[in-house]
Amino acid sequence: MKKLLLTGFEPFLDFPVNPTQKIAEELAGLQIGDYHIYSEILPVNFKKAGQVVLSHIEDYQPDAVILLGLAGGRSKITPERIAINVNDGPVDNFGHKPEGEVIQEDGADGYFSTLPIRKMVRLLKENGLPADISNSAGAYLCNHVMYQALYRNRKNGDSIPTGFIHIPASHDLAIQQGRIPSWSHEDLKKGITVCIEALLEE
Repeated sequence: MKKLLLTGFEPFLDFPVNPTQKIAEELAGLQIGDYHIYSEILPVNFKKAGQVVLSHIEDYQPDAVILLGLAGGRSKITPERIAINVNDGPVDNFGHKPEGEVIQEDGADGYFSTLPIRKMVRLLKENGLPADISNSAGAYLCNHVMYQALYRNRKNGDSIPTGFIHIPASHDLAIQQGRIPSWSHEDLKKGITVCIEALLEE
């Protein structure tokens, strides 16, 4: 049985709930194709999140890693193409506000996702779910953990599929947050399940 590490984030900024947390928790322990799902929730903390995800990779020794994040305002599920070697953006949940910090001094300017992102987008659309590849994961925590995981893989010569997927807000979050696009929780969860199924074709 193959192992898939699936991560979500805790709530952050002005978002009182984070649908990635609920999705990761509900998929934990399930089997999708050949993959058994191991789920973890990451802190919105620049100083800790990267090390937390790396420790989970070491603990589980997964055959694939899918990191999830909320992109409030996006209307599609968007697998990310690249992570960049910089921390920037709003304050995290622990009061840290980076301004152009380098993530890894000896790292490349960017690392490309090793997930089958084109296949994920194709399968999502075939299942009636709007999707597209995103060319920017920003410079906040989502980009940070994606970069850290890909940096680790490159440094260790590890070729396991690894990458990040942003999802839209859930309806309950949109009701609390205001005028942002939203999906039902079940469609969001179905979308991530479809993305996992894309791994099965590799």
